[in-house]
Amino acid sequence: MAWTWTYETADGRETGRSAEFETRSDAESWVGEAFGELLEQGVDQVRLFDGSDEVYGPMSLHPA
Repeated sequence: MAWTWTYETADGRETGRSAEFETRSDAESWVGEAFGELLEQGVDQVRLFDGSDEVYGPMSLHPA
């Protein structure tokens, strides 16, 4: 399976999807590095998927 992130607005509207990652660790490392750029692009939250299965989310990209 491929690991991907969906990008969403604060109200849950999907606005895009990340590239595919081979492992969950790779996907999580990438979002940790890219969250600032995603915020600049208007992404408020993300969801992690393993193929078509949602693993977790929504996870806000904004500081608590």
